[in-house]
Amino acid sequence: MAAVKLLLVEDDIASLELMAEVFTTLEADVRPISDSENALRIVNQEKFDGIVLDLEMPKLHGFELARKIRESSWNKLTPIVIVTGHDERETMQRAFATGATFFLQKPVDKQKLKNLFRTVRGTMLENRRRAARVPMQTEVSCQIGGRTVRGRTWNLSQGGMQLEVEDLKPGESVRVSFRLPSSMVEIDAIGKVVWVKAERQGIQFTRISAQSEAEIRKLIVQDEKV
Repeated sequence: MAAVKLLLVEDDIASLELMAEVFTTLEADVRPISDSENALRIVNQEKFDGIVLDLEMPKLHGFELARKIRESSWNKLTPIVIVTGHDERETMQRAFATGATFFLQKPVDKQKLKNLFRTVRGTMLENRRRAARVPMQTEVSCQIGGRTVRGRTWNLSQGGMQLEVEDLKPGESVRVSFRLPSSMVEIDAIGKVVWVKAERQGIQFTRISAQSEAEIRKLIVQDEKV
C-alpha cells in the first residue's frame, strides 16, 4: 500500500519542520507548505489523503482555506486536521463547521503528532479507498425510466463508476447492474449521471446495498495489495 499522502500548511517554519520530520518517520509522504495561498493552489491540483493546517496564517486564514478545500474538486472529502493555539469552544465549533475532521491543540510535540497520526491514519486510508478507481471492463445493464441499454464499464470506485453506454444524459437517474469479474458477484445500484463525454459517462451512486458496497471495497483492497 502506498504511503499516506499529507499536505502540511503552517507558516511557522519550526513547527512545519517538526511536523514534516515526525510524519516522515512514520512513513507518510509529506508535502510541507508555509504559504496558505500556495497551499490553495496545490489542493486544486492534487489529491491528498489528509491535510494538516494551522489557523493563524497570513494571506489566507485557516478557516478560509478549510472552506475552500471543501469546495475543491480534488479534496472536498479529504480529512482536515486544524492546528491552533486557541482552546475556546467557539473556535472548535467553527473549525468543525468549516469542514475540519480533527482538532490538534498547540503547542505540538513529537508525541502529540505521533498520537494524531495513529488516530487519523485509518480515516485517511478509508477516504482514499472511497476515491480510488479500479480499472474494470465488464458488461453493464442500465435502466433509465422504461428503457434498458447495455454497455461496458471502464473503472469502478465505492462512490461510482465510469462506463461507456449510449444515450445517457446528465442528471438522469439510472439503475446499473453488472458482475465483478474477480468474484462474479452481481452488483446492483441506483446512480445519477454526473457527466457525459464522447466515449465515457460518469455515474455517482446514490443508493447501493451494504453487501454490494462491501464487495466493491474488497475489490479495491485487493487492487491495493497488487
